[in-house]
Amino acid sequence: MENMLKNLSFLKNAFEGVYIVDVNRKFLYWNDSAEAISGYSSAEIVGRYCNSNILMHTNEQGTYLCIADCPLVVSIRKNLAVEASVYLKHKNGFRIPIVVRTVPISDHGVVIGAIEFFQVQADRMTNLYNLEKLRSLALTDSLSDLPNRYYIETLLHSTISEHAIFPVSFGIIFFDLDCFKALNDRYGHEAGDLVLKNVSKTFSHNISNADHIGRWGGDEFVGVCVCPDTEALKTVAEKIRILVENTSTQYGDITLQITLSAGATLYREGETDRQLIARADELLYQSKKNGRNRVTVG
Repeated sequence: MENMLKNLSFLKNAFEGVYIVDVNRKFLYWNDSAEAISGYSSAEIVGRYCNSNILMHTNEQGTYLCIADCPLVVSIRKNLAVEASVYLKHKNGFRIPIVVRTVPISDHGVVIGAIEFFQVQADRMTNLYNLEKLRSLALTDSLSDLPNRYYIETLLHSTISEHAIFPVSFGIIFFDLDCFKALNDRYGHEAGDLVLKNVSKTFSHNISNADHIGRWGGDEFVGVCVCPDTEALKTVAEKIRILVENTSTQYGDITLQITLSAGATLYREGETDRQLIARADELLYQSKKNGRNRVTVG
C-alpha cells in the first residue's frame, strides 16, 4: 500500500473525486476534486476513519450508509467492484447527489483496502447551469439563488395554458419550513439566512430537469413537478422532506437543523393557478396541524 501511495500524482487533478482507505476504512489519500465536491480538505480527512460518518452518505430514504451498507464495505468484504448513487453531506451541511464507484485493492489475493471514485450526478448539476441563466433575467431570488416567486408564477401560468394543448400531468408542492420564526428569534436573522441558503442548495441539487422549485417568500417554497399521478408527486415531496431533515447548517459553534411540511396536489382540468395554489396551501396547513415534518397530498 505504501508503494502505491507514493505514485498517485496522476490522480491529484483527476476530474472525479478520489479517495483511498485501508482495510479498516482509514483515509489514506484524498485528491483535489474530492475537496472541491465535498468542501473537506485532505488535511481534514486523511488519518480519519470513513466509518466515523464524516461524509454521512445516505440513500434517498435518508438511511445512513456508513455503518453497514456502504459501497466501500461491500468492496472490502466481498472483494467486488461496486457502483451506487448516494447523497453526500457537504462540509457546509447541504446534500449533494453523487455516483460512487468503489474498487477493492488486493495484495497477493488479500484485500488490503479500497479506492473510491465519485462525482456529482450530471443531470442534477444541469439545474445549476439553468439557474445561472435565470440570474441574468432577474428571475432569481437573491438570498436563496432559487427561482423567485415571479418566475414560479409565470411558469405555472404558462404550464396551465400549455396543458390545454399538451395535456401532460403535473402538480405543485407547497413547502414551508417548520418553526423557522422560532429559530430566527432565538439565533437571529443571520443564522436564519444561512439555514435558508443551505436548504435551498438541497432543493436545487436534488430536483429533476423537468421540475422547478422556487422561493415563494419568507420560509415558503413552491415546486412545479411533472408527475403522472398523486403517488409520484408524493414521492418527490417525501424525498425533499427527508433530505432537508438531514441537512444541517453550522452557525459558529452551533449546528442548526430544521424540518419542513408540505402540501402536494395535481392540477385539475379547468382550474386556475390561484385555485391550484390555494389547494396546495390548504394541504400544507393540514401537514402543520397534524404535527409538522410531513407531506399531505390531495
